[in-house]
Amino acid sequence: MRILGLSAYYHDSAAALIEDGVIVAAAQEERFTRKKHDSGFPTHAIEYCLSQAGVGMKGIDRVVFYDKPFLKFERLLETYLAFAPHGFQSFRMSIPLWLREKLFLKDLLLKALKKVDTTGGWNGELLFSEHHLSHAASVFFPSPFEEAVVLTMDGVGEWATTSVAIGRGHKLEVQKEIHFPHSLGLLYSAMTYYTGFKVNSGEYKVMGLAPYGVPKYVDLFYKHLIDVKPDGSFRMDMSYFNYATGLTMTNAKFAKLFGGPARKSSEPLTQHHMDLAASLQVVTEEIVLRLTRALRQETGIKNLCLAGGVALNCVANGKILRDGAFDKIYVQPAAGDAGGALGAALVGYHMQMDQKRVVNGDAMNGSYLGPQFAQADIEARLKAAGARFQTLDDANLINSAAEDLSQGKALGWFQGRMEFGPRALGNRSILGDPRSPSMQKTLNLKVKYRESFRPFAPSVLREKVSEWFELDGDSPYMLMVADVIKSRRLEMTPEQQQLFGIDKLNVPRSDIPAVTHVDYSARIQTVEKSVNARYHALLTAFESKSGCPVLVNTSFNVRGEPIVGTPEDAFRCFMGTELDVLAVGNCYLRKEDQDPALKQNYETAFELD
Repeated sequence: MRILGLSAYYHDSAAALIEDGVIVAAAQEERFTRKKHDSGFPTHAIEYCLSQAGVGMKGIDRVVFYDKPFLKFERLLETYLAFAPHGFQSFRMSIPLWLREKLFLKDLLLKALKKVDTTGGWNGELLFSEHHLSHAASVFFPSPFEEAVVLTMDGVGEWATTSVAIGRGHKLEVQKEIHFPHSLGLLYSAMTYYTGFKVNSGEYKVMGLAPYGVPKYVDLFYKHLIDVKPDGSFRMDMSYFNYATGLTMTNAKFAKLFGGPARKSSEPLTQHHMDLAASLQVVTEEIVLRLTRALRQETGIKNLCLAGGVALNCVANGKILRDGAFDKIYVQPAAGDAGGALGAALVGYHMQMDQKRVVNGDAMNGSYLGPQFAQADIEARLKAAGARFQTLDDANLINSAAEDLSQGKALGWFQGRMEFGPRALGNRSILGDPRSPSMQKTLNLKVKYRESFRPFAPSVLREKVSEWFELDGDSPYMLMVADVIKSRRLEMTPEQQQLFGIDKLNVPRSDIPAVTHVDYSARIQTVEKSVNARYHALLTAFESKSGCPVLVNTSFNVRGEPIVGTPEDAFRCFMGTELDVLAVGNCYLRKEDQDPALKQNYETAFELD
């Protein structure tokens, strides 16, 4: 039995395919169209999923969409009525689109699916899940738990912004919800907007900026913006916000509270913005900790699953883990709307069709669910692109890459199946030596072309993680933050301790400064041989040359570009940045060997993200 799940028409469109309950394929549309956060119908992602399964649309038993448009339209209308006459301009702009397209989404989807169905054999059975149920299903059903509390938090689905479900076996029951406009995700997005970053894209920048600041505005949040109860439930004072009916996230009252208008993206970041980010992060962590502590006490269940966009806040996730309210935590690597496609397929299989579930560890398979390329295909594609390369056997490839990394070179690493979700996990990655005090700045400014303050994550051999970080567990999806252990830290001088804000950036803080944030934290990816043997081998080889089982791992793209999807994407990015070497399958490329005429300017090739 094959079920295709879809998410589309908001942001991060995606498709996922399951076969008899097993996840076969999943991918975001942006990786194929090269349009960041592509919201269009995921034609290319669907075609990939079908090809991976070796079937056409006639081999699909059911298609499930990740939310219910009629409920969204109901929320839209009720919200505009509740706030009337405010918001008329937004109403005038959005309602015609709904009446023309989104309200008749079923017809729109059926027409689009029939275009994909070139043989005309699909039976046309299309069903809908609810948004937060899709998020909950995306994390519980692949989890290694027979029973778990499932907490989902995001901006908004149909009505829900936060939901709690209990998962047992192949059953998943939503217990309670917090409804729009009260939303932790939208509070975070509002501050993302106010500090000058792009909503639905820049929230992780705010999280990365927070350690540079002092949380001096926490009391203002609690006094004016949000009322949080002991169990973590909350309500927001909407007089400070404009997102319910307006065209911006915050309003003049919000600006007055925090001392001035929203920062324009072209304006410099100041200590004020860092302090706001720090304050927001503290409030977010307090809310999720109250929620999780109360849920463990109420339910007595020892396992927790997290999904929805807020679950990508790996700093908060690390705090939940260390808090110890739950024994084990599992986070969906594609926690945002892309993961809703997978959740919709799983809802269709387990809940709509009442199919049993087999629990056998982590069913996400390292989140390596996207396309892969045979070696002969890679060579043909690179030759057609004008690349000059050596073809090495596995041992020489690993040795060459480890040697170049140990010499301080930046490596593009394109291997196996593409990751599903926003994190590169060692198959579509840019790698570097974490011991280098200049690697963080080099990768940010000369390779990624992005803000210098943004931290990088370490990949570490799972068996060595506790020797470097205050973590002795799994973090395969780079969704847990923990501190570097004290014996690996470098003590700051009294003068360095007096530094504020971005001045902290250039102070080495540990034996692995390129992956140690200014608060000694790191967003960790643990790597196991059984999950990714080639990446594990590279880390092992690097350790043998350097004594360090850790690598800098960042996504293989530049600022504003989707993660590379094909060998050609990888070669273009290689030629458009100051990457030194590139490994695509068993092909090994050095920058100095390439035709200079193929060099591209990637610094301004993509919109700001």
